[in-house]
Amino acid sequence: MRDAITSLIGTYDVAGRYFDRTALERLKSYFDTGTARVQAAATVNSNAASIVKQAGSQLFAEQPELIRPGGNAYTTRRYAACLRDMDYYLRYATYALVAGNMDVLDERVLQGLRETYNSLGVPIGPTVRGIQMMKDLVKAQVAAAGVENTAFIDEPFDHMTRELSERDI
Repeated sequence: MRDAITSLIGTYDVAGRYFDRTALERLKSYFDTGTARVQAAATVNSNAASIVKQAGSQLFAEQPELIRPGGNAYTTRRYAACLRDMDYYLRYATYALVAGNMDVLDERVLQGLRETYNSLGVPIGPTVRGIQMMKDLVKAQVAAAGVENTAFIDEPFDHMTRELSERDI
């Protein structure tokens, strides 16, 4: 797992270059949002169970076929597995949020997901929708906690939804 600083240094080191204006602007942006990133992570940590529960309720209200007989979240075991996975996505999104880098999502979430979901017959659409719902809930709670600009919260959630949507799982 790498953070924004390590990634940036690695890129410039491999090229044998000093930081240019673009690199310095990226560093400034990362440090300028540092306090907000930590505050967002603290907000998620304090409300993770509630965020997952709310997103799950919204998802199943929007797509009730998931919890009907034959649906992918039908039975208590499958329902619990769905919520567990949503919690997993939320936790790793928080790690990426603090790091300012999406490598942790690629390495720990997205790389093995295709094989797992294919073997279990899990549809990707509801997964993507659940991640989008969690993003909206996190942004609302972080804004309520006093963070004015919550745009940086989009990045890890959008990265997961984009990567999942682009893959034929």
